[in-house]
Amino acid sequence: MALRTRVKEYREKAGIKQNELAELVKVRRETIVHLENGRYNPSLKLAMDIAKVFHVSVEELFEFTDD
Repeated sequence: MALRTRVKEYREKAGIKQNELAELVKVRRETIVHLENGRYNPSLKLAMDIAKVFHVSVEELFEFTDD
């Protein structure tokens, strides 16, 4: 199972830089980099915090696929 994320897409649409998003959700920029590259599975709290920034549901940002 692989995690598909749309964080980068939403972040770019909002005109927010990786470090700005990291500050908003209180993580390091590297965490956002790894998350966007599919190398990090976020905690439920982090997923919810990011979804709140973009005013969308967690399911809109993250999806598990059968890859």
